[in-house]
Parts: sequence; structure tokens; C-alpha cells
Amino acid sequence: MGVPGWFSRGRTESERFDDAINASPGRRPDEFAEELALVGALHELGQAGAPDPATRARIRAEIEGRIGEPLPRRRWRPRMADLVAAGIALILGLGGLTLLLSRDALPGDALYSVKRAGEVTSLGLTFGDGAKAEKHLKFAANRVTELGRMSDASPSAYQTALHDFSSDVRAGVAELTELATTAGNRARLTTLESWAQTQSQHLEAEQADFPASAREDLQQARLLLDRVQQRTSALGSRLSCYQITTGTTDELGLLPARGACTQQPLSPGGSTPSSPPPAPGTSVPPTDSPLPVRSVSSPTLSNPGTPTPTPTSAEVPHPPVPPSVSPPITAPTPPRIPTRPAPPPVVSIPPLLPGLPPIVIG
Repeated sequence: MGVPGWFSRGRTESERFDDAINASPGRRPDEFAEELALVGALHELGQAGAPDPATRARIRAEIEGRIGEPLPRRRWRPRMADLVAAGIALILGLGGLTLLLSRDALPGDALYSVKRAGEVTSLGLTFGDGAKAEKHLKFAANRVTELGRMSDASPSAYQTALHDFSSDVRAGVAELTELATTAGNRARLTTLESWAQTQSQHLEAEQADFPASAREDLQQARLLLDRVQQRTSALGSRLSCYQITTGTTDELGLLPARGACTQQPLSPGGSTPSSPPPAPGTSVPPTDSPLPVRSVSSPTLSNPGTPTPTPTSAEVPHPPVPPSVSPPITAPTPPRIPTRPAPPPVVSIPPLLPGLPPIVIG
């Protein structure tokens, strides 16, 4: 499809005129001399039309003289909403920067309390008991790692780290053992026992670097981990028992039950028996046995003064006891339909007059 000639010529002239405007004054072609002169005059007119600073001051003075008072100068005044928004942004920025700088803080440092506050906030934003318990154990493991990085710290810093470690261990173990015993999750108890064993080994490796005044707290922390291992092992061994826990708790959560591991007794039908078994040493008569028959002596025709010998129980025959038969079940009787009486006999009388029909009665 071709392009019209007039459109091609117009586009070529526009391009040449644009090139002539952008060219330097010494290289402009003579083809668009008049047009280029007009464009230059318009540029000069636009520049000449803008008032200079002296003209602006004179115009302002004339306006103020006519009004009678100086013109108010606009000044930016911040609003209360702008100040509040700026303050909130500043606080959030400083808080985020402080949390970022406190990530590597150790117990005893100035930013360690900020780090613990951030952990508490993170724990509050976590949903689910299992997730919260795992975060407690993660924070406890962080305390053990920080103990390995501490050098030349004060005994109070070691005691602070061990105190925070024990608090997180108690909270996490109590929650996880309750979830594991409720759901019968033996794998969770096994994982918790392995975690406690690993942390105990880490604390034992750091024992040589501990100051003498903080070794008692270290020993208490290791004893706590030993109790965690014993608790998880005892609960795991009773998951298949009828009674897993005693229903009471301590700082580590539910206490495992003691005694023999028995399961809930079941009847042959699969349900628990409705009545307890008889105590040993007592005999219960069967329900089908007949009641004892009372013997009655038959009257005799002997003299009143002659004493009647009383037969013994072996001599008196017991009448046979009829078998117990349940009464028959009476079926419901349907309502009886009333019988209709027999129709009366038909009586026919011959016609009295010829041509009339006979009279029929009945």
C-alpha cells in the first residue's frame, strides 16, 4: 500500500523545518528564513514580557498602598496530624534500628534487654501452642549459644543468661508435654528428650569458662535438663497405658502416673462391664437358681394329745419347681367390622286390576 504524495511532502517539510529550528544560527537554510525570524521574535517577546525583580517590588508596593496594609506572607505551619505522623515514624524507625543492632547483644550488654523485649513481642505474635513452645526452646538454645560467646563477663551476666534459659525451658517443656500426652505423640517426646540431652552436653562443654560464683547456677540448669529427660522418658513409656498422668502438674508440666501399666478392662462385647466383679471370698447365687422352698407338714388324723413327729428335711420331698416361662405377648386385636343384617324376604302381590303391575314389598 503506497503513501499519498501530499502526506509524504508535508512530512518532509516538517522534518526540514524542525532541523532548521534546532540548527545553529550560522547554519540555518534560507528556505525558512521568514518562519525562523518569526520564531525568534516570539522568543524575544516571551523573555521581555517577564517582569524583573524591581518591577515586581514596585507592583507589590502599589498593591499594598491601595489596600492600606502589607500583604501577609504565607508561612507553612505544620498541623497536629503531621506532627503525630512524624513522631510515630521516628519512633518506629528508631525501634527497628535498635532491634537490628540488638540482634548480637549478649547478656550483660546495654541492648540485651531490648533483645529480650523483641523476643517477647515475637512470642506474642505467634499463634498456636505448639509454635509458642518451640519458640521457647529456640530462645533457650540461643542462651546456650550466647554463653559460649561470652568472655570476661561478670558473674551476674552468666546468672542472667542461665535464669532466662531456665524460664524458657520450663515454659516450652510444660506446653510440649501436654500436647504430646493429649495427642499420644511419642515422636514429639523423643525429640524433646534428644534436645535436652544436646543442650546438657553444650553446657558441660562451657563449664570450664564459667566463673566460680556462677557454677552453682550452671549445675541447677543441668539438673533441670536431666529432669526434662526423665519426664519425657516416663511419659513416653506410659502412652499406651490407661492412666498416663496423675492429673497434677509442676514447673515442667504434667506428672506421669506411677504403678503398673494397665489398660481399661473391656467386656467380650467391647464395652466396659456394667457391674463390678464379686469380691474374693464371697459367693453370689446364680440368677436362675430357684428360691428355697419352705417345707409344710401335712395334717394327720391322730389324737390331739399324741405329738406329731416332725420329719427332717431329708424325709420331706420337695415339690418340683415349674420352669419359669415368660407370659405370652398379646398381639393387638384389630377392630371388628359390624355385620350387616340379612335383607327381608321379597313379597309379591298380584295386581288388583288388570293392566296394573304387581305390588312388590321388600
